[in-house]
Amino acid sequence: MSDETAPAMDYDAHEQTYEGFINFSKVGTIAVLNIVLCLILFAFGGTVATVFGWLMLIATVVASAIGLALGASGWIPPAAVFLLTGVLAILTV
Repeated sequence: MSDETAPAMDYDAHEQTYEGFINFSKVGTIAVLNIVLCLILFAFGGTVATVFGWLMLIATVVASAIGLALGASGWIPPAAVFLLTGVLAILTV
C-alpha cells in the first residue's frame, strides 16, 4: 500500500550533513596522524622531545577545534600543526 503523504527529501540538509562529515573526516585523520607523531616524540625522544610532544598535543586539540569550526578549509590548521610536529620530531628524535 502506497502512502502519498511522505515529505520530500531535504537535499540542502543532506548536502550540509555530507560536507560536515567530509570536513570531520579530514580534520580527524590529520589529528590522529599528529597524535602518532606526538607518541613518537614521547617514546623515542628525550626531555626536550617530551615537552614538545605535550605542546604539540595541546596545539593539535586547539587546531582541530578551529578546523571543525572553519568548514571546508578546516584541514589547514591541523595540517600546519602536523608539519610543525614533523619538523620537531625530525630535529629531536
